[in-house]
Amino acid sequence: MSGENGIGVRRRRVDGEAKVRGATRYAADIPVAGLLHARPVLSHEAHARILDFETAAAREVPGVVAVLTAADLPMAPGVPGRLGEPLAREEVVFAGQPVALVVAETEAAAADGAAAVLADYEPLPVALDLEAAMEPGAPLARPGETVDHDEDDGRYSANVVGRRRVGTGDAAAALASSDVVVSGSFRSSPMYQAYIEPQTATAWLEPGGELVVSTSTQGAFATREGVATALGLPHDRVRIRPAPLGGAFGGKVVIVEPLVAAAAVALERPVRLVMTRMEDFVATNPAPGQLTELEVGATRDGRLTALRGRVILDRGAHKEYNVDMLAAMLAGGPYRWEARDLEALGVLTNRTSTGAYRAPTGPPVSFALETLLDELAGRLGLDPIELRLRNVLHEGDTGPDGKPCPVIGAEQCLQRLREHPLWARRDDLPDDEGIGVAIAFWPGGLEPAAASCRLDSDGGVTVITGAVDMSGTETGFRTIAAAAFGVPEERVRVEAADTSGAGFSGLSGGSKIIYTVGRAVEQAALQAREQLLDIAAAELEIAPEDLEIAGGAVQPAGVPAQAIEIDDLARRVLTFGSTYAPVEGHGRIAQASRAPSAAAHLSRVRVDRETGGVTVLAHVVVQDVGRALNPSLVEGQMTGGVAQGLGWALHEGLAHDEEGQLQTGSMVDYTIPSFDLVPAIEADIVEVPAPDGPFGAKGVGEAPVVAVPPAVAAAIAAATGIRLRELPMSPERVWTALTDGAAG
Repeated sequence: MSGENGIGVRRRRVDGEAKVRGATRYAADIPVAGLLHARPVLSHEAHARILDFETAAAREVPGVVAVLTAADLPMAPGVPGRLGEPLAREEVVFAGQPVALVVAETEAAAADGAAAVLADYEPLPVALDLEAAMEPGAPLARPGETVDHDEDDGRYSANVVGRRRVGTGDAAAALASSDVVVSGSFRSSPMYQAYIEPQTATAWLEPGGELVVSTSTQGAFATREGVATALGLPHDRVRIRPAPLGGAFGGKVVIVEPLVAAAAVALERPVRLVMTRMEDFVATNPAPGQLTELEVGATRDGRLTALRGRVILDRGAHKEYNVDMLAAMLAGGPYRWEARDLEALGVLTNRTSTGAYRAPTGPPVSFALETLLDELAGRLGLDPIELRLRNVLHEGDTGPDGKPCPVIGAEQCLQRLREHPLWARRDDLPDDEGIGVAIAFWPGGLEPAAASCRLDSDGGVTVITGAVDMSGTETGFRTIAAAAFGVPEERVRVEAADTSGAGFSGLSGGSKIIYTVGRAVEQAALQAREQLLDIAAAELEIAPEDLEIAGGAVQPAGVPAQAIEIDDLARRVLTFGSTYAPVEGHGRIAQASRAPSAAAHLSRVRVDRETGGVTVLAHVVVQDVGRALNPSLVEGQMTGGVAQGLGWALHEGLAHDEEGQLQTGSMVDYTIPSFDLVPAIEADIVEVPAPDGPFGAKGVGEAPVVAVPPAVAAAIAAATGIRLRELPMSPERVWTALTDGAAG
């Protein structure tokens, strides 16, 4: 897959060696003079009124500087959600909600002080069960919360704060006329993002009054917006410095920064909060638990007719994070439907507020739809891949958003799976083994972006963006800039500037950074190249269009004897008395078209009928990546997505007791796929170039996780004859289903 100017060439991540050697400075490692350390006091009640605090003992702990409650923080009035109330003011709405902050000279003193704070609560009714919370008359997770859907027909309580509908055609009529209809109800638990580095932020005031926040965040500009809004400050008074990111997967989006910033402003000293792992479990923003109910219809020849159902999402205690519409859109999968009628409901409960996790809402809805399609294939006597091939989206078909589908390689991915040797041997396995397939897509995100590209006096090229590197994107920018400008990658430096010096960039997430910021980098590098050619044209007295850049020099096309080295040109430009303007290109982009990515999976499993344990023996992922700028990085995203998908499928899930206490609040209780639980993963790249992506590339991070659970579920069904309806498919659930002779 090697291509022109380094596109498609395997290269190491530019930050890889420093991270492997432990030399990277993360957010908690940055030295700050006069630093104070913070430790939160967390509520042990899931829902209660705050009556009083006893803080005298904490203030007497040696080294404790302050014990802050909500009344002590300089928050702007009227800001909703946890953004405007980083410490609970009058009412706690989930177990683990911060209610006070102890700030001390040392971490140990802060921890001792936090342990000495006592809070007095009046317990209130708790809403935890998702379906029960929806019923009229159910206890309210947040009394006084207003309902934001347009119509309330009296079916739901005020805990239902979101109602969205996606539909085309008459789904009821299409189902009634279908030859075969299958249906099912599917559940999944909230999911912790399990990043390596817990939530961390440090804030201080500069002598001129500017508030600076150094943080482990996925988005510098989103964090500036959040902190400025929360504290009522103008944007030019807030500077965000994103630190190298120790993992995030959607979970690090303005969680601790307002609290730390407010404490620094209140105390007029630098303050740092590094969450412990257990604090991170109970007080952050996991993926929502979901209930998905679907009906699917088809004709005898395998043409999909209609899809009807609803997706219910647990929003936790705050309604601001809203992915209801996304869930309804993803529930249709990468397929053509005669008619669709999908409702999405967001429900408040007394759990921590929810957030994004790699391909938000995707794995649970894919688990539901793909499982039903497998059942449909069985009823129709069709090969599961053939059923999908007959209905998969092509360019120009009506997509899940009701618009014409852009270029997508879903068909090519399915064809690769159909040709795979494992699929050909699926009927020749031991009785306790099975092979399953599934496919899903990710629509691809859109957000404006800007970047700059300059020529330095040493002949090197520097690219500056405001994007946070979460998955090797800076290495991708380097490849793009080198190819566009025409220099070796080794001559390109990529810098992530803070919010005072970078062009705008959105959150790192949604599989959009390469597609949006990368396109801006390409534009900036092309503009800088044109400027350099104009300068060389003046020096060589030749038209710019007759010049080329090759071997680190500018030369008349095909005449290397007259070449001028780029570093020589740079010195002529960037010097006293130069008559040339500096070479600096600027790229601005607002992508108008999405670049959806599809990923198909084949999973081989062995099921222990005595214990219910499932062992994944082999897994294949085939993904349309547009253009693989660096196949090593792309395959890393694909294999990482599969590993997390196996967590969804078999191992992970946050569990609460009937009082709202988290029972899986440590790595002892919460199992993530370790090395011995993940098989060798075969990653097969399909390239269907995205017309508007840099060199045809598109985002690749979300798509590979989505369809892993249904592929594993299909393999379990092939091995045992049972179809599971709840994630994770733990040994207990598999054993129970085997014992009962039917899925739970």
